[in-house]
Amino acid sequence: MHIGVVGAGYVGLITSLAFAHMENHVICMDNDIKKINQLNKGVPTIFEEDLESLLHECLDNKNIVFTNDLQETVNQSDILFIAVGTPPNDDGGVDMTQINEVICQLSKFIHDYKIIINKSTVPVGTQKYIKELLVQKGVSEKNFDVVSNPEFLREGKAIFDFLHGDKIVIGSDSQKLKEILEKLYAPFHIEMIFTTPETAELIKYASNAFLSTKISFINEIANLCNKVGADIDTISYALGLDKRISPQFLKAGIGFGGSCFPKDTKALIKIAKTHGCDLKIVKSAVAVNEDQRILPIHILLDHYGDIKGKTISVLGLTFKANTDDIRESPSLYIIHELIKRGVTVQTYDPIASDEVKKIFPHIKYCSNVYDSLTNSICAIICTDWQEFYNLNLTLLKEKMQVPMIIDGRNIFKLEKVKENRIIYYSVGNGSLKS
Repeated sequence: MHIGVVGAGYVGLITSLAFAHMENHVICMDNDIKKINQLNKGVPTIFEEDLESLLHECLDNKNIVFTNDLQETVNQSDILFIAVGTPPNDDGGVDMTQINEVICQLSKFIHDYKIIINKSTVPVGTQKYIKELLVQKGVSEKNFDVVSNPEFLREGKAIFDFLHGDKIVIGSDSQKLKEILEKLYAPFHIEMIFTTPETAELIKYASNAFLSTKISFINEIANLCNKVGADIDTISYALGLDKRISPQFLKAGIGFGGSCFPKDTKALIKIAKTHGCDLKIVKSAVAVNEDQRILPIHILLDHYGDIKGKTISVLGLTFKANTDDIRESPSLYIIHELIKRGVTVQTYDPIASDEVKKIFPHIKYCSNVYDSLTNSICAIICTDWQEFYNLNLTLLKEKMQVPMIIDGRNIFKLEKVKENRIIYYSVGNGSLKS
């Protein structure tokens, strides 16, 4: 099939490459000329597992081309995916600016039938809104159908999830589209759910809100574990054996971040409020997460009292391993709180330092993890990068002024740290205070 994708960001790029991999003819459009040139040369613009090899495969097979020409994209495509950003407004609602701009621009070039598929995460009612906006801009109703087709991608595993996901959700009020979209997605061999546009749009928010709630729940239980001397890893394992619960998203830590969970939970709360509903559980999940991401600050203050003038290390800047995404990362909130308290902050991350430097230009960014520990009174682990599991604790003790770890991702076992006589705080697995 001939597919156009508007937006070469995270979702747009993954969508483009996945369909090109399935031997469709894909043209991916973005206004960022530098990004387009980079992609046409086979240079990835995001960090994602298996992305570079897939990009080269699709370019070599001539199944994909990247352009900044929207008219060319429309003319060469029967199906148009919209995959532009929908960032949060200050009130937690969804900023629809990019969606509006794309639809207004598309309206200038639609002169024969196109299927417009929205991949962006948008409020309930957006499919209907897009249809009305296209008609308002002069596009004949016979020349388009609009579909809601939300994505369910884990950062770091997005390509795998697109190719081998557990569901494809299609929201449409046009029965004739079912056969076309079944053919489009048939090579993926993934169960398809056909429903109304409103239901499809809400499924995306409901999924992310539920997973966020699981994370906040297990973090609250972890905090209780630290009070009563219980072991959160064993509790999580036992809970996960219950088929009604499943083990996914039951790992305790310093909270969730990234491009979806924080944004989508707040957007769902806003959407519900607009319709007269108060989502108490989702609001609680958000509140718990906002407290949890600065848990290391409370531990530091309880342990030291005053940390002004001290040096503290922050290990890991992305919100999770195997991605370069720093959006809503707990590390950013921790660094902000440390700076407020007059702390000298030293950081290390294998890939994200340059992005964080744009936010905090005056802290120290180190090229290896051990340099970031020099003269530090505490190392706060914020990201579960694999290299942190292999930290040499003997060298850590030599580098640090006070050998202390706040393990925000429960990387170490208490026994291993105890052998090395390191002050240690976990999230729900106990502590060693001397």
